[in-house]
Amino acid sequence: MRTVAAGEMASCRVLRQVWCGCRRGPGVRPGSQASSFGTEAGHQLRRGGSSKRSGPLGDQPFAGVLQLENLTREGLVDVLRAAVVDQRGPLVTLNKPPGLPVTGKPGELTLFSVLPELSQSLGLKDRELQVVQASGKDTSGLVLLSSCPQTASRLQKFFIHSRRAQRPTATYCAVTDGIPATSEGDIQATLKLEHIDGVDLVIPVKSPSRKDFQEGVKRTFSHFHVVAMGSGCALVQLQPLTVFPSQLQVHMVLQLCPVLGDHTYSARVGTVLGQRFLLPAESTKPQRQVLDEALLRRLCLTPAQAAQLPLHLHLRCLHLPGMRPREAPMKLLAPLPPYFSRTLQCLGLCQQ
Repeated sequence: MRTVAAGEMASCRVLRQVWCGCRRGPGVRPGSQASSFGTEAGHQLRRGGSSKRSGPLGDQPFAGVLQLENLTREGLVDVLRAAVVDQRGPLVTLNKPPGLPVTGKPGELTLFSVLPELSQSLGLKDRELQVVQASGKDTSGLVLLSSCPQTASRLQKFFIHSRRAQRPTATYCAVTDGIPATSEGDIQATLKLEHIDGVDLVIPVKSPSRKDFQEGVKRTFSHFHVVAMGSGCALVQLQPLTVFPSQLQVHMVLQLCPVLGDHTYSARVGTVLGQRFLLPAESTKPQRQVLDEALLRRLCLTPAQAAQLPLHLHLRCLHLPGMRPREAPMKLLAPLPPYFSRTLQCLGLCQQ
């Protein structure tokens, strides 16, 4: 049985509320290696973060963030193998640490680049894994892999059908800087991807034309539910009903509540005399998230440490069909990263 740290036990009390709305039934629970990350591989993750002391967080306020510059290909394979939360048949599910890109340029260390070695390490021999479901580099949580092309294709069709039926299959949890005006609701926004000053950024489109939709503009939808509030922040459950880059981050910015650790889009939220408002997305450049002094004290961080704060967006739960026609649906779960659990403790979100 996995030993659970006190911080994780506290955060789980909150998460019982977060996931109470998820569909119940026989599910897949994290395996014994779900959050321990193994031996040497675990040390690579736990060394992430600042070396300066930060009160009750000790000298590792961001434990669990992957430091790719400190890893070899073999080291990354060890990390990923230790991060496996479930393996049944051709399906392999990982709890991805933040900081790992799924794809990248030739020669870069990414999840995709080490799939052949990971397949061998997991005993799949000549059945190479392929990515079925994964979030972006800075998002932590579930990654779904398959060693069977037919299974991967069937799951992709399942995800497409679920989106068309407006039925969520993925549930994220996020900590936001700010509290949404309502405890629950739907977010709708028309978004486009633009290359601005060498960076790909997601921009809301207010009055899209038919030509805009032909050129990649997309209507996006998400559902949110506030689970807990404290210290001017919120623990929020997010269920995207569409797929678009950085959709959840941009949606929370439109609610004037950027995700904690969002160093790309949070600058679009301005404040005057305590009132928040949206700045023009096209002319607001990405910058490190700025947190007020009271929040920094609650998080036990210096401004320099806050500039390295990881994104608090975690793919916690996936609902999948059974492996065979008459099998019960599966529910895959991924434990929170250590830094996420500690943030919940610092903000007093664990006691609500």
